[in-house]
Amino acid sequence: MEADVQDRDATELGDDRSLLLVDDDEPFLRRLARAMEKRGFEVEMAESVAAGRAIATARPPAYAVVDLRLEDGNGLDVVEVLRERRPDSRIVVLTGYGAIATAVAAVKIGATDYLSKPADANDITNALLARGDELPPPPENPMSADRVRWEHIQRVYELCDRNVSETARRLNMHRRTLQRILAKRSPK
Repeated sequence: MEADVQDRDATELGDDRSLLLVDDDEPFLRRLARAMEKRGFEVEMAESVAAGRAIATARPPAYAVVDLRLEDGNGLDVVEVLRERRPDSRIVVLTGYGAIATAVAAVKIGATDYLSKPADANDITNALLARGDELPPPPENPMSADRVRWEHIQRVYELCDRNVSETARRLNMHRRTLQRILAKRSPK
């Protein structure tokens, strides 16, 4: 099965197989780079917005996978540079915090698709190679509804500077209920 996916990917990539990966999670970045190289991509990695913008300006790739939240800024800045330098580039934005507003912003700026972490190499490859109005196949192991809810609560909690009362107010839930949710481990 894996060999079939890799053979299919190699034929669909085209002549320019350049791929820019931008993520500040180094172990994830290295694993994804190896997996994408096995699928026929010529990978270049960046661990920051500054490095991603520099590569996008100097050598705009045919494909890109960009994390939304990086230590030195927003991955959408890299997407904008890529769109300016190479309008035909296929760009997938990854994020640990899936939100409709950020998905809309990413697509408006020029991203081809938007995936929530954890996304595996097959999900990313399918998103990069989807053409026109064709949708990529659904992920093999999507996040559970409980996990999506937990991720959303964590994101709002972080955006509220870890203030439980403010987070509860913004999520329209009781503060004690939120405290119980925050005290538990993340669902699978």
